[in-house]
Amino acid sequence: MDTAEKIILFCFLLQAVCCRDFNISLPEKINALSGSCVIIKCRFEIQEQYDKNLTESATGMWFKDGTSVDNNLVFYSSSSIQKSSMKGNITGKLKDKDCTTVFYDLRSNHKGQYYFRIEGEAGLKWTFKETSVSIDVIDSPPKPTVQLYVEQKEVQDQKEVLEVLEGSSVSLRCSAETLCSSPPPTLTWSSTPRIPLSESSRREELISDLNFTATHRQHRVTFTCTITYQLQDQNKTAQDNITVHLQYAPKISPSPSCNRTDVTLCFCEADGNPSPELEWHLSGRPVTNSSNTFISEERLSSTGLRSSITLHQSLTHTSTLQCVSRNIHGNASQLYQLTSSVAHSFN
Repeated sequence: MDTAEKIILFCFLLQAVCCRDFNISLPEKINALSGSCVIIKCRFEIQEQYDKNLTESATGMWFKDGTSVDNNLVFYSSSSIQKSSMKGNITGKLKDKDCTTVFYDLRSNHKGQYYFRIEGEAGLKWTFKETSVSIDVIDSPPKPTVQLYVEQKEVQDQKEVLEVLEGSSVSLRCSAETLCSSPPPTLTWSSTPRIPLSESSRREELISDLNFTATHRQHRVTFTCTITYQLQDQNKTAQDNITVHLQYAPKISPSPSCNRTDVTLCFCEADGNPSPELEWHLSGRPVTNSSNTFISEERLSSTGLRSSITLHQSLTHTSTLQCVSRNIHGNASQLYQLTSSVAHSFN
């Protein structure tokens, strides 16, 4: 093969590579909520020779489960011919090769494979038979996902949740795949106000963050995120939740005055995670059971402990009594002044 033949062959191959053909870009599968809408993102390409035939008057058709005009046509964008069994419209500009389409009020019988056809002037008539989009009509919306972040780091393993310490910066992120809906769906965090989804982000992922500084009051609290779709005939919802577990230093509950009769009876309640220990100190020294003192303990919960101490009257004239609670995260104490006729407690 001489040089001239090589050049001719190269130009032919280059022309073949660069030559445009009919093709279409569609999502492989779309979920649609029953009673709501569906948006099909769609772009197509045509052979270059038909560019002049793709004008503002171009029309689009959608077929379901086949490409027969008589048996499978479900939507025709031409307003002059009523051949549509599905409500919708092509929101993209066909002249710009944008065939994005929205269908409304989908029902279970709308589930299937959908094919697109473009018609322009002169000989531009083409059905894209090789590529279709599958539409699945579901009764319930996809479940949102709640993720826990501690100090801006995601907690991957739920077992690690017990490592959340009081005072840490906590963020709960709820994310949800959003389906076509009007009005758009909303997210609800427990009792927080609803967060509306703006029109511009309707087709994107919906995200809501709940941020707080962890306190012992949130230990074992369940936070629920709910996504709600307001449809004409009913509301449809889906939920996800997470229970936050905290570790915190002991907290001693405010105690009333000790009870004094022939003996003095004092109580001390502490709450902490891990569950704390309780000790009694009399005049600065640890107290144990003896002929003049009696100590009892009662487990109130997995994190709570209650202790009582009974003192012989001879020990209460010039003494101070202290309840001390400890765990690995710290300690707390409460002081009882026993010198007066009525014993008082001081935090």
